[in-house]
Amino acid sequence: MVSKSIWLLQKVVRNEAMVNDPPEIYGWRLFMLACSACFGAMCFGWDSSVIGGVIVLDPFVADYNLGDTKTPASQDLAANIVSTLQAGCFAGSLIASPLTDRYGRKWCLAVIAWIILAGVAMQAASSGHLAPMYVGRFIAGLGVGAASTIVPIYVSENSARAIRGLLTGLYQLFIVTGGMLAFWINYAVSLHFKGSTQYVFPLAIQALPAFLLFCCILMCNESPRWLARQDRWEDSKGVLARLRNLPETHPYIEEEFQEIVDQLEYERQLIGDATFWNLQKEMWTIKGNRNRALISIILMICQQMTGTNAINTYAPTIFKNLGITGTQTSLFSTGIYGVVKVTSCICFLLFMADSLGRRRSLLWTSIAQGVAMFYIGIYVRVSPPVEGQAVPPAGYVALVCIFLFAAFFQFGWGPACWIYASEIPTARLRSMNVALAAATQWLFNFVVARSVPVMLVTVGGKTGYGTYLLFGSFCFSMFFFVWFFVPETKGLSLERMDELFGVTDEEKPVMSHAAPAASSEKETTVGTGVERIA
Repeated sequence: MVSKSIWLLQKVVRNEAMVNDPPEIYGWRLFMLACSACFGAMCFGWDSSVIGGVIVLDPFVADYNLGDTKTPASQDLAANIVSTLQAGCFAGSLIASPLTDRYGRKWCLAVIAWIILAGVAMQAASSGHLAPMYVGRFIAGLGVGAASTIVPIYVSENSARAIRGLLTGLYQLFIVTGGMLAFWINYAVSLHFKGSTQYVFPLAIQALPAFLLFCCILMCNESPRWLARQDRWEDSKGVLARLRNLPETHPYIEEEFQEIVDQLEYERQLIGDATFWNLQKEMWTIKGNRNRALISIILMICQQMTGTNAINTYAPTIFKNLGITGTQTSLFSTGIYGVVKVTSCICFLLFMADSLGRRRSLLWTSIAQGVAMFYIGIYVRVSPPVEGQAVPPAGYVALVCIFLFAAFFQFGWGPACWIYASEIPTARLRSMNVALAAATQWLFNFVVARSVPVMLVTVGGKTGYGTYLLFGSFCFSMFFFVWFFVPETKGLSLERMDELFGVTDEEKPVMSHAAPAASSEKETTVGTGVERIA
């Protein structure tokens, strides 16, 4: 008899895999693992969102000598404080790939939690000194960036194929949940705290998700696909069976495990030992792999050029520019913005990620985001808000467009890019592919964080209307990239991505040579799970 939770999941997620796969595989262990790992994502959402509210608090402005926040010099200093995190994230995302391939996904995440905790402690203890604030944000960024590479890999490698979009998309949900909590904490301290405590408390409480990541990940298993790459076949099959709530002899476990075995056999026949330069050769000289790497990189560029992190990080400033007066009022509006993001992301993961799919979600939200950004830009150009006067009706529509933009982003470009980048690479290239995608995301996140404060007071005059028109133009152009280059992946196992992205001429001779070997070893490998495939 199917439990009510499984029945509800089958009603929400509609794809072929959900219909054909045994319902036992959707057990509590799978969801606990995904949520535990995604506390690493919450660290990013929390860190990046808390600083946007902190830098507009009067005690912080005074202690860190930001001066008049409306001047380019003040905005330049604020941008330096904010973007140091993104610089650390860029470095951390690249370092994570070789480390997680060597030491595993689970233990790397445990160490990452302590790195983030160290960075947060330095930020909270900086007491008006810029140097420890910069160093602390960079160290925290190293951990957050590494988590951005490892968490999507870890979750996707453990997920059942029918709900991989749902589980991997939890990464984005935890990002926006962390951001929402940070927004409301900023608002609360502006009401109830005085003096330096007003900014020290929100900086210190950033440690909570990192602490939860460390505690929860210790209770989780290692990735079965990473174990298989280390030729720990018996451990790999045992973990897979435990995750799926099925015995090792069940036909579903036999089939999924054999897909892992065959994929590794094919990859090893194709290139050989997994040295750095061999993996680089495999990624960039084989058309199918090269296409997947380029798609992942371009998707992450597009994600940042929507302007979402400009709003996430500088939301209080943007709300003030649209006519919202008072620090507390702008922080309250930012809190509502966070609630909209979380609600929208939940709706996407439940009803769209594995039902509507990745491709269609990206297509329609490209247009919707562009329309919202263009309206805001045109409003502040034609009828900019006047200080001391009430916000006109057109201004309230612009504020609504900010919230609509947040919803549209969570319906597509927020979660879908992380899902896509972590599921399309081959097993041997997955960590490297996700590392490149994450590093690209952080690089352009850094560009946005560093440039937007100055753009808001220079691009199009003091209203900064050109900033919104620029991001809106990028949104419209993304539609055409997805239309021509991004295929649908919902409901496919990780091992079937090679079929979707095609077999190139370079691969065919190796495949014909590898196929008989894989076939001859199939029975013994599946039966014991311990034979080395090489």
